[in-house]
Amino acid sequence: MQDCRDKIKEFIRFGIVGVISTIIHYAVYLLLLNWLNPSISYTGGYAVGFCFNYILSTYFTFNTKATAKKAAGFTVSHAINYFLELGVLNLFLWFGMGKQLAGIVTLVAVVPVNFILVRTALKKF
Repeated sequence: MQDCRDKIKEFIRFGIVGVISTIIHYAVYLLLLNWLNPSISYTGGYAVGFCFNYILSTYFTFNTKATAKKAAGFTVSHAINYFLELGVLNLFLWFGMGKQLAGIVTLVAVVPVNFILVRTALKKF
């Protein structure tokens, strides 16, 4: 029973970090849209959010120590997630969704995949 509660708490912490990272990512995306195309803007936002996300995911969400192996796993999991998000973003844009809305819908749509990838990278390595 305690293990179940721990996993629920972990998922809640993941959500908190995710919301903060998403806000940072989306704010940078919107800012960069003033000068750059959506894919490049999204990449810039992703990079800034990634740095913040790694630090908080390691110490706050999953209560683990940062190691080179975990950082590599986190980076690989986020690379997979990034390409998934970029594909989903461009799919939404192709269907005619507005740039601002497509950015936020993409961020929400990939949360479950991101959780599994990040948890695996930080807990298994």
